[in-house]
Amino acid sequence: MLGAELTPQEYLDRCNQEFAKLDLVQSERLGEEIYSAYEDGRFVFICGNGGSGSNASHFCEDLGKSSLDPKDFTNDDVKRLKVLSLTDNTPYILAWANDEGFDRVFVEQLKNFASPDDVLIAISGSGNSQNILNAVEWGNKHRLRTWGITGYSGGALQQLAANNIHVPLDDMGMVESIHLLLFHWILNDVYARVNKTGRHAEAAETRSSSVA
Repeated sequence: MLGAELTPQEYLDRCNQEFAKLDLVQSERLGEEIYSAYEDGRFVFICGNGGSGSNASHFCEDLGKSSLDPKDFTNDDVKRLKVLSLTDNTPYILAWANDEGFDRVFVEQLKNFASPDDVLIAISGSGNSQNILNAVEWGNKHRLRTWGITGYSGGALQQLAANNIHVPLDDMGMVESIHLLLFHWILNDVYARVNKTGRHAEAAETRSSSVA
């Protein structure tokens, strides 16, 4: 736990050092992937354990609500992103964990809900959580677009998922914090794409002019 050894300033300085190591191209690609799912009406599924499970819930809530322009909140006909956190179906999780084992709590939900070309975002700081690996393995076999969000060495997930955002750091708290920071940027990027604003406004105008 880095915070047990470092002062607040040293801790934040270390965060800055880790930011410089990130492959931000992959973060942009995940924004594109989620927007593509929105455009096509495909589902985005997110899963994780512990703090990563909380990040999955947070990211799901943000994508479901905050990808909308606030003026559209009461518009029943406005298009919305289909996004679901597999960490939040508590009775389903408890039933599978109790009867068949915790390793199956995510993959069994995918068997109910997922279709080819849906997106699966699997978060694991260690990259070795078996219930995460089972979900991604099934997703690969059934033609889902799989993403691993990892820390430490990346574990098995970094190799198993078709795409990966990796934070190469051996501190779970900082890894999870950086994951969440990236998720907030990705949310903002999806919002800009959906609402043709910010850095995506000019691109939208260019496409519109070329069509005309």
